[in-house]
Amino acid sequence: MDLKTKITGVQHIGVPTNDIEATIRFYEGIGFDTIYRTVNEAANEQVAFLQLGNLEMEIYENHQASMHTGAIDHIALDVKEIESVFSELKDRGYELPAEGIQGLPFWENGVRFFTITGPNAERIEFCERL
Repeated sequence: MDLKTKITGVQHIGVPTNDIEATIRFYEGIGFDTIYRTVNEAANEQVAFLQLGNLEMEIYENHQASMHTGAIDHIALDVKEIESVFSELKDRGYELPAEGIQGLPFWENGVRFFTITGPNAERIEFCERL
């Protein structure tokens, strides 16, 4: 399988924060719009998605932001047919999470995702909006 047909681009960049309201004000001040807000009940975190042009950021208040350069938590790639992407990466020998594909009740119909770790300890999330 050619993964390029299943991965359609960057979906969002995940940024943890200790103060979601201050973070939203900062990004809105430079032109971003808040396009979605919710609470991740499982993690007890407020979550906001902000957009400027084709760039989308997921801001989540986990009170564990590192507060130094390199604080971006993950880059999420937009995928379709997430099961086939998961299977293909497994076949190629990538280390995949034991829990497999997870879900969250974000957006209208939810999302499904899984995350791998890159060679520099960067987290790459593969995410499908349903």
